[in-house]
Amino acid sequence: MRPARALIDLQALRHNYRLARELTGAKALAVVKADAYGHGAVRCALALETEADGFAVACIEEALELRAAGIKAPVLLLEGFFEAGELALIAEHDLWCVVHSPWQLEAIEKNQVHKPLTIWLKMDTGMHRVGVHPKDYHDAYQRLLASGKVSRIVLMSHFARADELDAAATEQQVAVFEAARQGLAAECSLRNSPAVLGWPNIKSDWVRPGILLYGATPFEVPQAEAARLQPVMTLQSRIISVRELPAGEPVGYGAKFVSPRPTRVGVVAMGYADGYPRQAPTGTPVVVAGKRTQLIGRVSMDMLCVDLTEVPEATVGSPVELWGKQVLASDVAMQAGTIPYQIFCNLKRVPLDYIGE
Repeated sequence: MRPARALIDLQALRHNYRLARELTGAKALAVVKADAYGHGAVRCALALETEADGFAVACIEEALELRAAGIKAPVLLLEGFFEAGELALIAEHDLWCVVHSPWQLEAIEKNQVHKPLTIWLKMDTGMHRVGVHPKDYHDAYQRLLASGKVSRIVLMSHFARADELDAAATEQQVAVFEAARQGLAAECSLRNSPAVLGWPNIKSDWVRPGILLYGATPFEVPQAEAARLQPVMTLQSRIISVRELPAGEPVGYGAKFVSPRPTRVGVVAMGYADGYPRQAPTGTPVVVAGKRTQLIGRVSMDMLCVDLTEVPEATVGSPVELWGKQVLASDVAMQAGTIPYQIFCNLKRVPLDYIGE
């Protein structure tokens, strides 16, 4: 069988969740949207079920998958509902729901629900993606209460630049939020992964750890708390071919790499169809047979090439780590000009194997 696979360390996942709780002292919703960032939402949620305060997903389809798997903890719909007809399912399955737009508020007012809802009312404090305008926030809060269909409201917003530790934007967003929420006696939720790790003074009764759960830093610079994270996914494969090339020989499509010296080339069963970033350049780190080396040439659909010149013990069948505990996903992502969120979510046909149950 093809050796490409992703090993998911559930004990590391639990460690990272506990770190979020330790750093904040707050209740934490484990964000498992997008199939837990490619790590397998159901298995990750089951691994956290006994200690997580709840989970967060993007949409009702993802929430219903968790409920079908027996997850009984609170599940928050981060994008809310997309049509009024979903309200009946939200009530039936006891889901929590973000309200971020006037039409959603109107739908709650106009439609019957058989059970009071828990609503997270989202304020647009400066990201300008979704959220109620600060000047309309009090009115939206009161309308939800007056509807008679809401049992609880949590106040929330989302940071646009919390991963930039020297940016003033985060403190400005907090100031907008605090001014607009004055007089509203309710819990709040502000801190996402970068705010959990890097903004300790922000008050947040609930936090929403996402990328940090999976052991990847949200920052482009070293950060003390992010250094405590444990990588959850190890993307693995094996060498399937080895060849010796003299100096001056091209490797792969487009001759993007030409051997500067006699070079020992290994071919790895991994490519962009698996989710490895096609734009990863020569020099992107990789570990072969326990030794760090580099990608060479252009990534193909099913294969990529690595330099084995300084790894003489490597041969056909030698293990390869594309990212994991020896090669950080954030380092691969940075080389490829993207972020670890994307490279995790792009995994396609790679089987997931779980340890640390």
